[in-house]
Amino acid sequence: MAASNAAGGTAAEASRIFVFAGTADGRQLVSALLAKGFAVTASVVSRYGGELLESAQIAGHDLVVNVQPLDEAGLVAYCRTHAIAAIVDASHPYAVNVSENAMAAAKELGLPYLRYERSLSELDYDNIHIVHSYEAAAETAASFGKTIFLTTGSRNLRKFTEAPALQEKTIVARVLPTPDVIAQCIDLGIAPGQIVALQGPFSEALNRELFLRYHADVIVTKNSGDIGGTDTKLAAAKALHLPVVLIDRPKLEYPAVAHTMEDVADWLHC
Repeated sequence: MAASNAAGGTAAEASRIFVFAGTADGRQLVSALLAKGFAVTASVVSRYGGELLESAQIAGHDLVVNVQPLDEAGLVAYCRTHAIAAIVDASHPYAVNVSENAMAAAKELGLPYLRYERSLSELDYDNIHIVHSYEAAAETAASFGKTIFLTTGSRNLRKFTEAPALQEKTIVARVLPTPDVIAQCIDLGIAPGQIVALQGPFSEALNRELFLRYHADVIVTKNSGDIGGTDTKLAAAKALHLPVVLIDRPKLEYPAVAHTMEDVADWLHC
């Protein structure tokens, strides 16, 4: 991992690793890197994510948490002023803009970039309907019944609430239990009784109970890997014979990819 850093030295002279860590496995990666002695700046998408990281912080380890959104220019500026040695992208697999900005910033700065990519869940259920956009997910889900149970998070809720095909449907949204997210749901016209505000992970049994409790006719999800809970959602849907509309993971051309935390650490040491 020998590359010039933005402060004018080499990666070996800089010691801080910038990690996009807005997911559970991203936070686990940060903890693993800290345990191996790396100084880490962890960038998260919310203050709640920052609190989760800081609560797991081990005394004596060098962790800086960034909760400010960073576009490409912001990331370039941050790296230039904080002696960043490398960028590790452990952002959500559907956060395309984050990965694109990270790759572009790394290229501009001459910094090494590594994508930490969670493995896909096995799709061993014959009632899964794969689509490639949120718009297509809304259209497809509309054909399966009245109640659409969304497990896709809050960022793209508007694409469902404003979808013409879903105007006569009941949308149930499972989202994080934070005031801003709940307010967003209300603003989008999702009734309080259709908001499932819970923090995962969710077991197969809990998924099954929630799908039954809210009379789901179809489940809409993303293939976020087992650590993202896709496996337990699919298992619950299969047990209940519910159709699943799955939004396929975007395809990006990453310059380097690692699939385990050990591989990330090895890459940083090389």
